Amino acid sequence: MNLNTIWFILIAVLYIGFFVLEGFDFGVGMLLPFLGKDRNPEKQDKLRRVMINTIGPHWDGNEVWLLTAGGATFAAFPNWYATFFSGFYLALFLLLLALIVRGVAFEFRSKDPNPTWRKIWDWCIFVGSFLPALLLGVAFANLLKGVPIDQDMNYVGTFFTLLNPYGLISGIGAVILFAYYGALYLNLKTAGEMQEKAQQAANQLYIPTIIVLGLFVIGTYYYTDIVGQLGVGMSLVSMLGLIAVLISGWMLKQKRDGWAFILGLLSIVFQVVTVFLTLFPRVMVSSLNPEWSLTIQNASSSPYTLKVMTIVAAIFVPIVLLYQGWTYWVFRKRITAKPEELTY
Repeated sequence: MNLNTIWFILIAVLYIGFFVLEGFDFGVGMLLPFLGKDRNPEKQDKLRRVMINTIGPHWDGNEVWLLTAGGATFAAFPNWYATFFSGFYLALFLLLLALIVRGVAFEFRSKDPNPTWRKIWDWCIFVGSFLPALLLGVAFANLLKGVPIDQDMNYVGTFFTLLNPYGLISGIGAVILFAYYGALYLNLKTAGEMQEKAQQAANQLYIPTIIVLGLFVIGTYYYTDIVGQLGVGMSLVSMLGLIAVLISGWMLKQKRDGWAFILGLLSIVFQVVTVFLTLFPRVMVSSLNPEWSLTIQNASSSPYTLKVMTIVAAIFVPIVLLYQGWTYWVFRKRITAKPEELTY
């Protein structure tokens, strides 16, 4: 296995880590205005604070996985970075703007007890969670389907080129899957009334999640070359994500909250793995001519650069993983609505 392949795998791992960890953050953010709704303003604020506190210690650290994936792409595969970030410029700008608004909302929401002030920032958290989920789903579907790239590695499409049926199915699927995943996370991390609301939300989102994942699997077989790339056997990996969701619903009814959440997590892992397995050894597929696709060879940095990066990654990645694992262990307990447990 050469360094080009190793870095393709490492970037895939970074994106898997991002979607697994930030996925439930996005889900909680999208559910915030709905599960935290109550006629009593004080109770409503308390419910929403419980929801925010479940992701409060983690959301900013989880976003670092996306930044690291982008940085690794820039360093290891500069031609991939250049084509991807220039061609998907508007979509990625909207993604960045939404993440900024979301981060500001988490910090500013509690600066004023005025209900209107907090409601505005709650909806900013919703938008800042919904839009990235939608855009990332659309972007990764188009990487898999193929976009117009010419012989000079230039993207020659427009923003609206990305809004094709498969891209939209993937985007909507990501939104609904993350919302379901977020409900499973809240069910695992809260107690009392909020846990009941989370269970109800997960049950309501269960069928829509199965439907959109089913459409994504069908679309992947129809719009991409997954069978030609992986063969019939390996192409079934995408089906495992659908099966994981099906079993998670049964686990939820059996009150096995941990297993329900883990299966929701695995469904995301299987879908992202499907994308990268189907891409390899390509990193961007050209819809104009397969020979113009970007690969781990023609898009990569020099061997020396990859060698230095590998040494640095071998030293610091385990440290980061240990630290982030420690933070999840420290904040592993369920969140309740007791005033002494709610911080502002």
